[in-house]
Amino acid sequence: MWGRGAWFRSWQDAASRLLCPRSDGDHRRDAAAVPGRAVRALAAPPNAAGTVMSMVVANGLTHRFGPELALDRVDLVLDTGEHMAVLGDNGAGKTTLLRVLATALRPTSGRLEIAGLDAFRERRRLRHYIGYVAHNPGLYPALSAAENLEFFCDLQDASRSRVAEVLETLGLTSVAHRRASLLSRGMQQRLAIARAILHEPRLLIFDEPDASLDAEAAEVLGLVMKGRTAVIATHDHALANRLCPRTLVLRHGRSLGTATHLRVVR
Repeated sequence: MWGRGAWFRSWQDAASRLLCPRSDGDHRRDAAAVPGRAVRALAAPPNAAGTVMSMVVANGLTHRFGPELALDRVDLVLDTGEHMAVLGDNGAGKTTLLRVLATALRPTSGRLEIAGLDAFRERRRLRHYIGYVAHNPGLYPALSAAENLEFFCDLQDASRSRVAEVLETLGLTSVAHRRASLLSRGMQQRLAIARAILHEPRLLIFDEPDASLDAEAAEVLGLVMKGRTAVIATHDHALANRLCPRTLVLRHGRSLGTATHLRVVR
């Protein structure tokens, strides 16, 4: 579709309001309308496993890196379609928690279920449920934007027809043939988000995705999250309040609890 990619097989409006999907009892926001192809690219897929009230259930998640306690008995329940921000100082355990939730890191102890499945026994199956953006975009620098997406389509058994859709959604069509190494950090972050939604996952996990994004691009997160369950780690409290009805605060690896529209974090 995009030239050399065949070689590799193996955004509300400025005045619009965002939708934060939620379960009963949570707050709603209106959705910005997105026309045409972008709607198809952003729409969450059907629940192939049937209705699951809780998308994420974590009990006693603990992780050590040698003698260092990075996570200390974190409990969490996240309902299907719910959005939650994770806040905390550097070293609070945000990245470790997100890596565990993405099944990229097995905790030292504790239990994690995603969509009713044991997250580590069913890790291979659950990879199709999860879209993960790490702090590092994790792209292939020698490949173009489109070639990166084609490559990951093949890895994730996603249709290559999704490439053009997500490029348009993330505002990357004009740089589709540009090598990833030549893209700005912000464009690379957009591309990483595009990669994460290629296979239309039901659970999105974003580790500070706004760190290199301009204001317009950061707003695309709200639309990408629409209709999906999402966990987003960020230092931007305003963004967290805008996109996520719930906030989890971590300190020294321990949960200080969750709140709705957190006002102050000390």
